[in-house]
Amino acid sequence: MNVTRIHRSVFAASAAVVFSAVMGIAAPTASADNGTQPFGPGCSSLPADGQGSLAGMANDPVATAASNNPELSTLAAAVKAADLGDTLNNSKDITVFAPTNAAFEKIPKADLDALLADKTQLAKVLKYHVVGEKITKSDLAKGDFKTLEGSNLTTSGSGDSFTVNDSAKIVCGGIPTANATVELIDTVLMPE
Repeated sequence: MNVTRIHRSVFAASAAVVFSAVMGIAAPTASADNGTQPFGPGCSSLPADGQGSLAGMANDPVATAASNNPELSTLAAAVKAADLGDTLNNSKDITVFAPTNAAFEKIPKADLDALLADKTQLAKVLKYHVVGEKITKSDLAKGDFKTLEGSNLTTSGSGDSFTVNDSAKIVCGGIPTANATVELIDTVLMPE
């Protein structure tokens, strides 16, 4: 039973990293389309300029944008390990709930290493962090969205404070990328 929990935690962490990268690249287009600006307390920790900044991420597809953001290096590594970079970069109008490095650090190292080594499970966890539609800030107040993994995730909140699956906080949301909107989250999500 503990091994299963560990595997789930590792898988969730990896998925969060992949989705973080995806969200970082995709958000610029979404923000430009609906007029919203990135929001949340974690936005101030992003680089002020360069490729990993909000402006820099807006010009790249989501997986590329994530790989350039220092807050998403674990997610970028997970996306690469799961061989999902091209899939994410070539998708249009997606939303990525991207786990930050801090989200992955919540997972015990042995569990995370095991997840990163299991390409099939890692891909499942990462796909759970991606929704095949553009989600706006107003959609986050009370949302229920089908993920690329096939299961649903829910969002709730108001103002600049939103929670995913009653467990992960959006620390910086509405980040536009060339093909996606990215919502940086503080916890790796796990599919049921």
